[in-house]
This record gives sequence, structure tokens and C-alpha cells, in this order.
Amino acid sequence: MPMDRQKKTEMVDWIAGVFDANEVVVVFENGGLTVSEVSDLRNQMREAGGGVKVVKNRLAKIAIEGKSGEKISHLFTGPTVLAYSEDPVTAPKVLTKYAKENDKLTILGGVMGETTLDQAGVKSLASMPSREEILSSIAGMLMAPAGNIISAITAPATQLAGVLETLEERETA
Repeated sequence: MPMDRQKKTEMVDWIAGVFDANEVVVVFENGGLTVSEVSDLRNQMREAGGGVKVVKNRLAKIAIEGKSGEKISHLFTGPTVLAYSEDPVTAPKVLTKYAKENDKLTILGGVMGETTLDQAGVKSLASMPSREEILSSIAGMLMAPAGNIISAITAPATQLAGVLETLEERETA
């Protein structure tokens, strides 16, 4: 069904917004995916904090003209879909996992900020820890010295209590 001029303008604006608002945008080919498979992928991506949208190639090329994503305009041929997320690892992780389970999905490449990604770049991003995993490991590293300080402060009191208990046991014996 053809789009009218207003819908095309809205779609171009939306695609430009996706490239502006997200850390990573991955382009993949969905040739052969059923509607239920695409819906399943959308649900997995939404749960992880990202999004998936089928786009018209011509409108995508117009939307990214003059932006950092312009470097990947050559990927918009055939049936293409955008996967995007604010966390630079989320979209690549979900897509890579889904591509392992479904050989009909082909990752073409993407863009992260000003950096153009090929298939290998997207897969290497997928192997990195997510923002939440990094933050939790940093929090753990920050808490470890505090735990050591608490142990060091309470250790003399614990030792003193042990000595007093031993002395008390000697007197009663």
C-alpha cells in the first residue's frame, strides 16, 4: 500500500530521530522471516530495552543524509530492518542471539555514534558486557575497599573480645 506524502515525511523524521536518539543502530535483512518471527524478535528487543522497525530503503537513505549514519546507506537494499537501543550493547546482543537461532536473519552492519560497524563489529559489540553489568562490577569494586576497611576496624574489637572471653574463662576455671 503506497504511503502519502505526510506519512513519508513522518517516517523520515522518525528514522532520523532513531539515529539521533540511540547509541547504536543495526541494519539487518529479514528476508524469509515470518510475521510471528518478526513479532518474537520485536518482543525480545522491547524487553531488553531496544526496538525493531521495518523501514523503506529510500526513506531511510533520505533520513540519514548528512548524519553519521550516512556511511551505512549502502546497506539499505532489499528487505531491511533497523534494530536500535540506547545501550550500545543491547541491540547487537539480541540480534546476534536471534540470528544464531534463526538463519533467515542476516546482520548487515550498523553504526555506533560516528563509528561504522560491519557484521564482525556488531558481533564484537554483542560479546561485550551491557551497561548494567559494567555498573554492577564497578559498584562491586567500589564496595570491596569499604568492606575491607570495616573488617580492619572491627577486627581489633573482635580480637579484644576474644582475649577478654579467654581471661574470663580462666578466672572461672
